Amino acid sequence: MTIKANTIFKPVDQDIVAQLMEIEVACHPHPWSEKTFRSCIEGRYFGEYLTVDNIVVGFYVGEHVAGESTLMDVCVAPSQQGKGFGKALLLQFFEHCKKLATTSIFLEVRAKNISAQMLYINQGFTEISRRTGYYPSNSGFGYEDAIVMSKKL
Repeated sequence: MTIKANTIFKPVDQDIVAQLMEIEVACHPHPWSEKTFRSCIEGRYFGEYLTVDNIVVGFYVGEHVAGESTLMDVCVAPSQQGKGFGKALLLQFFEHCKKLATTSIFLEVRAKNISAQMLYINQGFTEISRRTGYYPSNSGFGYEDAIVMSKKL
């Protein structure tokens, strides 16, 4: 994927959280609270957001501990999905992980989120386990499994 000149990655900071929360809420039936989001900035956490033509289209948040990184959250605004921005964010996350000397990356994904799973598989992730009943279901009744995936860098 070629990143256009008008495509810019910027570090997530407290000043952009309110704007990123709009994307978070639009993307998830059970989104992070703003308090949770704000707690995932700085320290062992890192993240970037993506702008195209000065419009914020998505972001990722990661965590780094002892040579391992976890993709905590990645979102692309619903109106911008299907344009390769999720892949661009994931590749940018990998670049940040390399700078941190990450050796292994982990993530969790809903068992029913096939498009996200395919993105991760196509970027070298493999399923390593399942967490039964981890996520509340989108319908509000019952729970959905999480697939735990990993990738070596």
